[in-house]
Amino acid sequence: MQRFFIQKSTILFLSLIVLAGCGKKNQNQAYQQQAPELPVETVTQGDASVSREYAASVEGVSNVEIRPQVTGYLSKIFVDEGDYVRAGQPLFKIEDQIFREQMKSAQASLITAQANLATSKIDMDRKKELFRNKMVSEIQVKEAEAAYNAARGAVSQSMSSIESAKINLNFSTIKAPVSGFIGRFNYRLGSLMTPSNQEPITLLSDIHEVYTYFSMSEGDFNNFQKQHAGSSINEVIKNTPAVSLLLSGGEKYAQTGKIDAVEGQFNKTTGSITLRAKFNNPENLLRSGNTGKIILDQFYSNVILLPIASTRTIQDKIFVFTIKDGKAAMLPVEVTGKAGDNFIVSKGLKAGEEYITAGFDRLQPGMPVKAQKKMAQQKKS
Repeated sequence: MQRFFIQKSTILFLSLIVLAGCGKKNQNQAYQQQAPELPVETVTQGDASVSREYAASVEGVSNVEIRPQVTGYLSKIFVDEGDYVRAGQPLFKIEDQIFREQMKSAQASLITAQANLATSKIDMDRKKELFRNKMVSEIQVKEAEAAYNAARGAVSQSMSSIESAKINLNFSTIKAPVSGFIGRFNYRLGSLMTPSNQEPITLLSDIHEVYTYFSMSEGDFNNFQKQHAGSSINEVIKNTPAVSLLLSGGEKYAQTGKIDAVEGQFNKTTGSITLRAKFNNPENLLRSGNTGKIILDQFYSNVILLPIASTRTIQDKIFVFTIKDGKAAMLPVEVTGKAGDNFIVSKGLKAGEEYITAGFDRLQPGMPVKAQKKMAQQKKS
């Protein structure tokens, strides 16, 4: 009797195992039948253009410090802060009475020197005549010639003093060296002006053209050089197309610019190099100190293009779904930029591989998935 119960229990246990295996098999088959069909495409290569933006600062072609050349009190101000001035226009006046007196003194010294010159010439000519008549010695003639030459030197020195006085007198009126806009004044009427003042009186910005300075990383700069023909950086710059300027408010500046200079070396701290682009500024819309962004188009040939809509971004990382062995796989990809609606892929996908284009919002890695048949295949079948 006991043996009978043991055999019956064994048969029951084996039956349960068989039933469990069949249930699991049926469940897997049902799960496979429920695997969604999602559209897939093949990775392609092509040419692309990428607009890159670089933070830029604006400066006038000439930012001139206005400083005094002579010492004196600031007596007149002919312009106001922010005024537009023309080259040669008077800006400031330094008290010039002392320079006028120096001019008068130099002119009086010249008159005296010229009188001494005339007297010394008469004496020299007279002694030469007496020497021919053997009435004076040769030494006396040479002394007269030396006195005459000294008198000539005194005349030249007096004339130089007059010119120096004229220069100081002219410097007492400070004029605009270039056309441009006047900046903020650092001194007011009555301030003592000296050439050694720590700050300039003001700044004058010539902004009929402006320079924009922006920096590129080493990688971007290497690509920049490769994209444009030229055996030297000057030739590369010459063949570079025009660039655009995006103003701080987001609007695009009407004029296009041209890159015309590159810094001689990379910054060791930032690992970047500075470039300069020049823009015309006919309406004076740009001022020194403006900021914006340089828009530079960079061209890539034979690169992998991946639709942005076919990717998922998680914590600033970009992923794409593919199908491997009937299951979904999520692959990370690295991109170098955007070209229209596509990412330019630098790593993660190769030409010829397939990726899921849509319907992966709730898809998880490892879930069963099928590639949807394309229309041409469906019609053929």
